[in-house]
Formats: sequence, C-alpha cells, structure tokens
Amino acid sequence: MTTTPARARTDVAPTLRTVTGRADDATRRLGLGLTAGTLAWAASIFAFSTVNDGVPERIGDLTGLAFQLGVFCLLAIQFRTRATGLSLGSVVLLKVEAVILGIASVWSLLHGVLPEPHQDAAWLVPLDICWPLSMLGMAVISVKIAFAGRWRGVLRWWPLVAESWAVVTVPSMIVFGDQASRWVGGSHLLIGYTTLGVLLALKPHLVLPKD
Repeated sequence: MTTTPARARTDVAPTLRTVTGRADDATRRLGLGLTAGTLAWAASIFAFSTVNDGVPERIGDLTGLAFQLGVFCLLAIQFRTRATGLSLGSVVLLKVEAVILGIASVWSLLHGVLPEPHQDAAWLVPLDICWPLSMLGMAVISVKIAFAGRWRGVLRWWPLVAESWAVVTVPSMIVFGDQASRWVGGSHLLIGYTTLGVLLALKPHLVLPKD
C-alpha cells in the first residue's frame, strides 16, 4: 500500500478553458465579420443613398449583400449560444430567419449582377420581399434575446438597438423622404450593427453561459 497522496487532476480546468477560449475566438471573428459587412453597406448608403439607378444601385446591392453576410455571422453566434432560449420554438425562430435572410441575400446578388432588363423580373419580386422581412425578423429576435437573458450585460440589450434598423429607417423614409433616410439609415447602421460587432469582438464572454 502506498502512502503517496493522490495527485489533483490538472486536465479538467485547462480543457474547459481551451473550449471557452475557442468559443471566444469564434465569437470575435464572427463579430468582426458583422462589423465589416455593416461598414461596407453604411459607406454605400452615405455615398449613394438607398434608392439609385445604374452603377450606384449595383454597389448598393452588393454592399447590402456584404451586410447580409455579416448578419449571418451574427445569426451564427446567436445559434451557437442559443441566444433566444433553449426551447424548440426559440431555435426554430433562428432557423426561419436564416432561410428568409438567405433568400434575401440571393436577391441582393442577382439584382447586383444581372443585366438591367432582368433586374426587375417578376420572379425576383418574392425574393425582394424577403429583404425587409429578414430585418423585421432580426427585430423580433432582439426582443427574444432581451427576454431570454442568456446574453449578459450590454450585449443583452444592444441587439435591440441594432436590430431595430428597419423599424427606424423605413418610417423615416416614408415621412421624410430618401435623403433623410440616407443619414438615418447609415447612422443607425454605425450605432447599431457596427457597434454590436465590435462589442462581440471585445466582450465575447458575455454571450457564453456563466458556468
């Protein structure tokens, strides 16, 4: 019989730290993806407004696609962390949003590259409708995140700011016209989604479970 005391295990905590570190790194990369895509679209809106023709319109479509890819980065974080909650309905909400956003992204790509006579084809209209629907879906998700409380600190509430883009910008366009919505929409992107991406990159631990 040995009297040597059992050694404490040293593999458990480092393994947990490794997994958490990898999750933090993934969140940082995805957050920066959101920021990059948003900055591209915001720059286009400031330069050309939101309603254009010709080359500026195509630039708006393709930078809008960059923004949509950035929102996919955000959705990936939300899905990985179950930001909307653990129920089946909460997960389905994110998946439905991903489908709608995917269709909207296809529209952005096609409308940005197709020859002009085909840009407004009737078969593209249903895809176009998914653009505003995807933004409204993100607004719903932001409310769900706030109520679920799985994200903490500023990241629990900042999605409410970021994902209210359509709710704020579309009415401003209707009431004040395109030129006003140009500055409202671009500024809201900087304050909302761009900042949200930076916060995710700087504070990734706030979207992970405490334990």
